[in-house]
Amino acid sequence: MVSKKHLPPPCLPWFHNVNRFWDPHRKEYVAKIMPGEYYVTIEGEYIGTVLGSCISACVRDPKSGIGGMNHFMLPQNTQGSVSVISDAYRYGNYAMEHLINDVMKLCGTRDQLEFKLFGGGNVIRAMGSVGQKNIQFVRRYLEVEGFKITAEDLGGDHPRKILYNPKTGKVLLKRIESLHNDTLIKRETHYMDTLRELPVEVGDVDIF
Repeated sequence: MVSKKHLPPPCLPWFHNVNRFWDPHRKEYVAKIMPGEYYVTIEGEYIGTVLGSCISACVRDPKSGIGGMNHFMLPQNTQGSVSVISDAYRYGNYAMEHLINDVMKLCGTRDQLEFKLFGGGNVIRAMGSVGQKNIQFVRRYLEVEGFKITAEDLGGDHPRKILYNPKTGKVLLKRIESLHNDTLIKRETHYMDTLRELPVEVGDVDIF
């Protein structure tokens, strides 16, 4: 039970479904995002997730401290590959643009945005090189849009747990050397299966 002293800070209305919890060690609230989710905050709270093959892009405006993080994976086609002209590429655009647009609506300073990238590990053998394809996509995406990457920890063979504080820009990262259960693998496999089955939700979303 959370005391009145530790009531969560207000969140943006469209993020009420995101799980937030009080971290007694850091004495801050943490918004925990799952595959396919993103979260943007105007408060001094952390955003956390655990990444295997997926990517999280952390973005903030350093002047205002407004920022957020996403958690996404490119869907694969039935041959297990991704093409930059496929639905997979449009899905990646969708995942990135919603995060960036939300931050820009609140701070309005595109040129000042700071990006940090994490994930893309080769942790689920059955998914082949999907982690590397996620890395290639997000790097190329930011290059094309004219954004600079200020920090990254990508690839490798281990999952990662990250906590991001947009107000300070600080990222706490822990590489998970061994999984004690298969929760992460099941979660990402289920996420990939869902992406294969559902059409990409694309209206054209553009960064303004």
